[in-house]
Amino acid sequence: MKILYAVQGTGNGHLSRARDIIPILQQRGEVDILVSGCQADISLPYPVQHQFSGLSFIFGKKGGVDFVKTFGKLNSRAFYQQMRQLPIEAYDLVLNDFEPVSAWACYFKKKPCVALSHQSAVLAPQAPQPKKEDVFGKFILKNYAPATHHYGFHFDRFGDNIFTPVIRSQIRELTPDNQGHITVYLPAYDDWKLIDQLKNFKNTDWQVFSKHNKTPFRHKNIQVNPIQNEAFVKSMATSAGVLCGAGFETPAEALYLGKKLLAIPMKSQYEQQCNAAALKQMGVPVIPSLKTKHLPVIQEWLENGAVIPVNYPNETEQIIDQILQEHAADKYQSVV
Repeated sequence: MKILYAVQGTGNGHLSRARDIIPILQQRGEVDILVSGCQADISLPYPVQHQFSGLSFIFGKKGGVDFVKTFGKLNSRAFYQQMRQLPIEAYDLVLNDFEPVSAWACYFKKKPCVALSHQSAVLAPQAPQPKKEDVFGKFILKNYAPATHHYGFHFDRFGDNIFTPVIRSQIRELTPDNQGHITVYLPAYDDWKLIDQLKNFKNTDWQVFSKHNKTPFRHKNIQVNPIQNEAFVKSMATSAGVLCGAGFETPAEALYLGKKLLAIPMKSQYEQQCNAAALKQMGVPVIPSLKTKHLPVIQEWLENGAVIPVNYPNETEQIIDQILQEHAADKYQSVV
């Protein structure tokens, strides 16, 4: 069985999940990997057969997406060429984690595309939605990487074919500890914007991980570090709590590690607004921004924030087998 596993390369969450999914796929067939997008801080420890620029959203420094830079990097001609040159017909199964080049190649060549992503769960009718509807944001999420079949990961089992998060082995093998600091990952904010607000909490030791600075530095009780996977994981595992955006992988890992969590969804990012709604439904405090008027909520969380218990069993292998049985049964049975 020849499998194309296509992964979104914007941010770190998709690639983190791929690290655990790829070896399972490799046990079941011949796997080619496709990665498109930019702004990831980690890489895959596997050969990537197809590397494309794809379509990327660029993080800004004021709490949201930088649409000027995003559209500045958009090259529709290059995207069309990448889509045309991809030999999509050569594969028995296309498994897609919110990756647009392979998804649209499948669409135009009328080939099945099986989505296995967090976005598939967010789009499910049973999943929590924000109170304020974002028609444009929902349209983008639905059409960015179209698929014929959907399987998703979310913070809870909100419906059929929605599974709990893939917690990577590196996290599952940790022994959590509480050394008192707060780990911060808010890549859509400028470092000094973070410092300007976090310095108000003088008795808290903050460990900030930044997309905007390659050199570590300290300002009073705030340590700023560039993103580095091992350092971030260690900080999170030994923290008293995690302050982060309303992405998926970081909040899921924080919950799994038994850390109290406070989330700030990115502005103009529909997926994060949906995630924030799901986290709020679970009891996680959510604030809309880092504006001064929201600082009392942070203070209350620092003093009295509670850990939200979750049960995230390791089911990745069973999920992959379910997909292969349903969408590549003839090839799958020949290799089991």
